[in-house]
Amino acid sequence: MAYTLSPSPAGPIGTQYCVCKVELSVCGQNLLDRDVTSKSDPFCVLFIEVNGKWTEIDRTETAVNNLNPAFSKKFIVDYHFEEVQKLKFALFDQDKSSMQLYEHDFLGEFSCTLGMIVSSKKITRTLLLGNGKPAGKGTITIAAQELSDNRVITLSMAGRKLDKKDLFGKSDPFLEFYKPGDDGKWMLVHRTEVIKYTLDPVWKPFTVPLVSLCDGDVEKLIKVMCYDYDSDGGHDFIGEFETSVAKMCETQDTLPLELECINPKKQKKKKNYKNSGVIVVKSCKITRDYSFLDYILGGCQLMFTVGIDFTASNGNPRDPSSLHYINPMGTNEYLSAIWAVGQIIQDYDSDKMFPALGFGAQLPPDWKVSHEFAINFNPTNPFCSGVEGIVQAYSACLPHIRFYGPTNFSPIVNHVARFAAQATQQEFAADLELMENNVKHFRSTPALPRVELFLFLRPRMIPS
Repeated sequence: MAYTLSPSPAGPIGTQYCVCKVELSVCGQNLLDRDVTSKSDPFCVLFIEVNGKWTEIDRTETAVNNLNPAFSKKFIVDYHFEEVQKLKFALFDQDKSSMQLYEHDFLGEFSCTLGMIVSSKKITRTLLLGNGKPAGKGTITIAAQELSDNRVITLSMAGRKLDKKDLFGKSDPFLEFYKPGDDGKWMLVHRTEVIKYTLDPVWKPFTVPLVSLCDGDVEKLIKVMCYDYDSDGGHDFIGEFETSVAKMCETQDTLPLELECINPKKQKKKKNYKNSGVIVVKSCKITRDYSFLDYILGGCQLMFTVGIDFTASNGNPRDPSSLHYINPMGTNEYLSAIWAVGQIIQDYDSDKMFPALGFGAQLPPDWKVSHEFAINFNPTNPFCSGVEGIVQAYSACLPHIRFYGPTNFSPIVNHVARFAAQATQQEFAADLELMENNVKHFRSTPALPRVELFLFLRPRMIPS
């Protein structure tokens, strides 16, 4: 099996390509047991097919000593209705701490399209080995949910006087949060970290999408289960309770919400049973997690500025090995970068008038070095019309300047900072710095509403 590890592929950006995000939940059943003295320690890896090759997107956590894992880590993918998105779910038995998959035992895989999962909402399929035969009785269940609700919930939880489960010490408690699935079964949503050697744990605050926790319905019941962690995977049950987001939101800073943790078996056996401890909701806040697309659809504009490195380290522009090579075919490394980035960003600038500046060159007529000059040689109006205007100004500029140095782009960054300081709340400054990889001078500027995009270019290899 050929697997590669890389970021998820970037698709075209723009309002016409608005996609929705889909959350994929994965469970395994009856997985192969690859360990001799214990059960397998499975984890799931998600791949997407890119140009005929499987590229890794993400991995779940490892479920220790468990042949029927319900992974709390969710896969978040962009769903493009107009594309066939081929996915592969591969399960492995973790044997080492290595990130290399060949270091772990293969438990089986399943391939399908994202559209197949989305249209069914939930599917269960047989896991296959590399030879196409079934991986024993192993199956995989995948459930899909659209993340159209951008609300997130942040919870701060603690426990008090939990049951002692360890013979020679206190408990090592952790919490699991479940919501009801369409099939009526409880679905794992989130698992907290383990707090060692305490009956009064305080867990770190955590944030999850509201739609993941309760499908966006704050009145829907959720179940919280408390366990004592055991390294062999046989975690001891402490207790559970049911609540809702609406109930947890009643928490106030001065009056936390206390919920009794109940062990049903103990409750039936002991007449004087009260509880197995108390789980405290210290705080519960719902906020909106605004995405880049939310800002764009809300009217945010990008003020795009290009800074180009004309230092001598780029090489003679008449030499084919130069990044600034004056190519009869009309392209070079800098032009390719301008086109690649500019064509995306220009969609978010209404007037499409972009300042294009250069640095590190000697300019006519006195041939003094400048680290902030308009490549159209109009200092009062350095704006170019669209990406095409930047390309034209760049091509016209090259024969009339002398490459020099050093690589000092601070003046251009400060130039963008001045623009950013005048920006309205609906404007955001983006500065693209194109340069050969040889930075010598940089001075930070005040924090302002802008982003710096540094793209370092390397000389091309010229065939002998």
